[in-house]
Amino acid sequence: QVQLVESGGGMVQAGGSLRLSCAASGRTFSNYAMGWFRQAPGKEREFVAAISWSGGRTFYADSVKGRFTISRDNAKNTVYLQINSLKPEDTAVYYCAADHSWLPTEYDYWGQGTQVTVSS
Repeated sequence: QVQLVESGGGMVQAGGSLRLSCAASGRTFSNYAMGWFRQAPGKEREFVAAISWSGGRTFYADSVKGRFTISRDNAKNTVYLQINSLKPEDTAVYYCAADHSWLPTEYDYWGQGTQVTVSS
């Protein structure tokens, strides 16, 4: 089992920045590719970004390219999501996820989420 705990969410004004963190425990962190997802009110969960086991490969949803940066620190068992130039439409609960595979159809492990609210 892998336990994931997100943090760093909050309420910010449009144009601001946030860095979300996801701390992992339970298994060898570097054995897992990681992803970030978000779910806005009344909408389905959507993929945001992914990072490979060593961090050498990343992949982003088109909607966030250029504003979001995913990174990881395997020594700290943590994956990050830097969000810049926040927009009201970025308001959502943000989840991190872990899987042995790169860009799986469904990730095996999920955190509880952290709320990001962007005011205009």
